[in-house]
Amino acid sequence: VQLVESGGGLVQPGGSLRLSCAAFGFTFSSSAMGWFRQAPGKEREFVGGISWSGAFTYYADSVKGRFGISRDNAKNMVYLQMNSLKPEDTAVYYCAATAGYYNAYQTYDYWGQGTQVTVSS
Repeated sequence: VQLVESGGGLVQPGGSLRLSCAAFGFTFSSSAMGWFRQAPGKEREFVGGISWSGAFTYYADSVKGRFGISRDNAKNMVYLQMNSLKPEDTAVYYCAATAGYYNAYQTYDYWGQGTQVTVSS
């Protein structure tokens, strides 16, 4: 199993960024996918998840209305669109996979290496 994130970088407050995650080595179309983040000195936070079909999504209150998760099962890809970014969104963002429910953060057991997102002027 391998998950590879890309798309992180430096963005100004109010800006947008799209993260991508490529999945290898498991049945992607049968797996729920999620995004987590961890800022320095803080615990890892579940940003949100998407069901295997893409029909259902869940978002943490801290990002609801600003972030969107989507997936392309034909390409084994999942995306995190981040809009109206704030300095407090600065963190390492991780893609994760689970055979469980998309909103059950404790069941995610496959992880990528993470990509840094920095929101600063």
